[in-house]
Amino acid sequence: MDSKTTLQEIRNKNHFVFKRLFEELYPELVGYANEYLFDVGSSEDVVQEVFVYLWEKSDKIDVKTNLKAYLGTMVRNRCLNILKKIKITDSSKILETWAAFDIDYSSDRFPEDEKQIRYEQALSIIENLPAKMRTVVKLRFIDNYRYNEIADELGVSVNTVKTQLRRAKVKFGELIVSLILVLSILL
Repeated sequence: MDSKTTLQEIRNKNHFVFKRLFEELYPELVGYANEYLFDVGSSEDVVQEVFVYLWEKSDKIDVKTNLKAYLGTMVRNRCLNILKKIKITDSSKILETWAAFDIDYSSDRFPEDEKQIRYEQALSIIENLPAKMRTVVKLRFIDNYRYNEIADELGVSVNTVKTQLRRAKVKFGELIVSLILVLSILL
């Protein structure tokens, strides 16, 4: 079913078509959101909000391209808004520039060996963080602890955990910017 037909069916409140679209795109959109937020729970929330918006406001939506790209753009914009709220800025527009080249946002766009290289690079970056920040990041993203579990484990407040994670994201962002600059010089 093409995008216009799908959208028309959703406007007609066809639950079957909406559910099928949700099941088809949800995992991929969560993966896409997670590339911005680095938190699966938040990424799932964003994608669910986008689908709720699609269901409730389908009569006001005007899709110029295809529905998948439209939903991907909505997810990206919501992720960028979340990052702004927690004071992670993208003043050099690196995330938006990267997303502009990201037409097909499938998490399968990288070969397995490249994914392994990226994973090892991320681990290397984590190892270079200050000790306390490194511990918080590992507990959160490798061991999948919740904020309050990390706070209990380390004997600190939940706000301290959140602050350390925000600072770690900034350090990751700085590394990405420097990596892009190096690559642009080499190319």
